[in-house]
This record gives sequence, C-alpha cells and structure tokens, in this order.
Amino acid sequence: MGLSGSLAAIAALIATSAFLSIAEISMAAARRLRLRQMADEGDVRAERVLDVQQQPGNYFTVVQIGQNMVAILGGIVGEGALTPYFVSVLSYVMELRTAETVGFLASFLAITSLFILFADLFPKRLGMTEPERAAVRVVGPMRWWMTLLSPVVWVFNGLASLMFKLFGLPEQRDDRITPDDILAMAEAGTQAGVLHQQEQQVIENVFELDTRTVESAMTTRERIVYLLQDDDEELIRARIAAQPHSTYLVCDKHIDQVVGYVDAADLFARVLKQEPIGLRGEAAKGLLQKVLLVPDRITLSEMLTQFRQAHEDFAVIVNEYSLVVGVITLNDVMSTVMGSLVSPWDEEQIVRRDDGSWLMDGLTPIVDVLRALDVDPAELPQRGQYDTLAGFLMVMLRRVPRRTDCVTWHDHRFEVMDVDNYRIDQVMVTQLADAASVPIEAAA
Repeated sequence: MGLSGSLAAIAALIATSAFLSIAEISMAAARRLRLRQMADEGDVRAERVLDVQQQPGNYFTVVQIGQNMVAILGGIVGEGALTPYFVSVLSYVMELRTAETVGFLASFLAITSLFILFADLFPKRLGMTEPERAAVRVVGPMRWWMTLLSPVVWVFNGLASLMFKLFGLPEQRDDRITPDDILAMAEAGTQAGVLHQQEQQVIENVFELDTRTVESAMTTRERIVYLLQDDDEELIRARIAAQPHSTYLVCDKHIDQVVGYVDAADLFARVLKQEPIGLRGEAAKGLLQKVLLVPDRITLSEMLTQFRQAHEDFAVIVNEYSLVVGVITLNDVMSTVMGSLVSPWDEEQIVRRDDGSWLMDGLTPIVDVLRALDVDPAELPQRGQYDTLAGFLMVMLRRVPRRTDCVTWHDHRFEVMDVDNYRIDQVMVTQLADAASVPIEAAA
C-alpha cells in the first residue's frame, strides 16, 4: 500500500473512531427529560435513544469493540505507513539503527496524537455541546451495527453482566430526579441567563418547605393582636382601628386560653348593618369561628396540608406545654415561597449596608441568613436546635444575648445591636478579613 493509500486508511480509521466517540459520549450525556420532549414532539429517533438508555449494555459493547479494533488497526497501519519515511529522512543525520528507533517513536507519536485530537478530544467535546441532537443522529447507524455484531455483543455483554452480578452492581442507570438535581438545574439556568435570580430563589424556597418549621414564618407571640371575650364593643372597635388585620385571635382572659378567631370582613359587615359586636354569648354567633391549632415543630409543607384539609387559612401555633407561641396564615407560607417578589422593602429582614455588612432582624430564619452569607447549611453548628438568627445566637452563647454580645463563626462576626425586652431586635453581621484563621467563638 502506497503512502496515499495508507493516509486514506488512517483518515478512515480516525473518522470511524470519532463517530464511535460521539456515539458514546452523546448517549451517556443525553438528558432523558429533553429526549422525552423530543419524542412527544414526534421525533421517533428520540424514542429509540430512550430505549437504548433503558438497556445500554449492547450499545456500549459495540462502541468498545469498535474503538479497540480501530485503535489496533490504526497502530498497525500507521506504523507501517509512516515509519519508513521517518527512517529515510533521519538516516541522513544519524546511524541507521538509531534512525529506525527514532522513526518508530516519531510514527507512534504522530498516529497517537492524531487519534487523541481528532478521534477523541474533538468529537467528544462536540458531542457534549448538544448531546441529545448528536444521540438521535447516531442511534440509527449504531442500531445497525448492534444487529450486525449481535453474536459478538452477546458474548461480551454476557460476560460484563456476569461481572456486574458478581460485584452486586446495578445494570441500569438510576434516572430518578432528586430535589438536588432540580436545584442544580435551576442554578445552572440562572447562570445561563434562562432564569432570573428571583425565580431561582422561588424554586429553592419551594423545596425548603419540607425542612423549614412553622416557627420560621409565624407571627410571634409578642406581635399577636388578639381580642378578649370580655372586651366591649368600643374597645374592639378601637383596637381594630389602631391595629388593622384580616384576622383576630379571640381569647378568654389571656392569650393562652384560645377560644377562636374572628374575621375582619365579618366585623366590617356587622358595622355596616349596624348590628352589635360581641365575642361572648348570642352576640358571638356567626362571628366567632373555631381556630386551627398546630404544634410548633411541623414543617411549612405539613402546614399547607393542614390548611387544605381544614379548609382554613389561619392557625394558632402552640408548643408542647399548650402555650401559644405564634400564629400563621396561608399568606405567611406563600410569602416564604415568593420571597423578595412580594416582600415590601420596609419589611426586609436582611439589609445589605454600603460597607458590605448586613443588618438582620433577630427573627430572620436561619436558612435566609445562610443564603445571604453564602454558607452551606451542612456547616451550621448544632443544626435542628433553632430556626432563627436569635436562636443561633442563644445556642452559641448558651444564654440570653445582651446588647454588644458577639459571636464569631465561619469568618463572620455577629454582633447584637439592639435588644427589646429580651428579644433580639437587630444583629450586625460583618465578614472578617482573614477567614482561614477564624475559629468558632463567642464573646460578651
């Protein structure tokens, strides 16, 4: 075979190897969701790719057989085609025996370089750019080769299956989509400009409903506006005018004796009809409604379920001692999901200052604090013992924080700026300059 024939054979082998590389990487990287969309749109080839991904053994066996055969043939053809020419040129500057050795190495390096570049790196990167499109284009020829080489494939695939069974390994790909997969896709979509940052945040908030407790979204005990059954009409009107809300908790003597709730719309209707307003006896009929009581450790996802089952949008949260710790509405849960899309600026719990520090409300959910500081929740000390920034500081200090108390953790300094009747009102969070040398510590 002359030089031109050998070069043509090498080019054909490289093209074959490149085809097999694209077939391999595209089949492995093709996303089932995208393929399913293509199949639903009428692309029969996408359905074939899905079938191959379900049972990929025969497909990859053909790929490996082809790639190994091409690599061996490439070495044989390349060495026989190029070595004599390298030896002929090198013999002018060195001894014949040395020229033969160097010529063989030069031929080996040339063929290897051509196969690495044009039969491996370039086609695989090409296949990774649009794996679904590449997979549907190569699946037809590959199915034909799978049929042609079926006896050989049966032998090798059987041996490979036997090894999988011996080692107890799964033979099929696990295509279950986890929440982490969806969050990673959302983050990738944001980085690619497909999703806005706020849209990604909404997606993350939805999955956090299963981990965040109702305490992270409730109106705390000291902020509850409630009415007593013995309040007269004048006092009820004054309180509603001073602190307007859509729903009011009704208690007997004190807040821990909950008897129900009243809707502001019902109160307004009685005012328009000039009917008396009362919270006890006959005056409370049609006005006082039974309230939904829930424990303080259920998640927001479970809270949504309770709202749906009870056909309510208002609930009272109690602890294990039957003491009221807060109230929560359906709007509170949905505001947690929507985040900054619905929260007014003046109600932001986390404010970024011009100097790069953060001013945070003590009742800020700890997950929101970690998100603002870009810290992995897995690194949080004593996880599960608190839900808010105030709880984090209490656990770290092992006491009720006072003004000017500070905690240093994960290259951030948390300083209590304001305390209102033992409640942590404002916390200043600053990032320390030398993150590597900062231990976890608390200081008064």
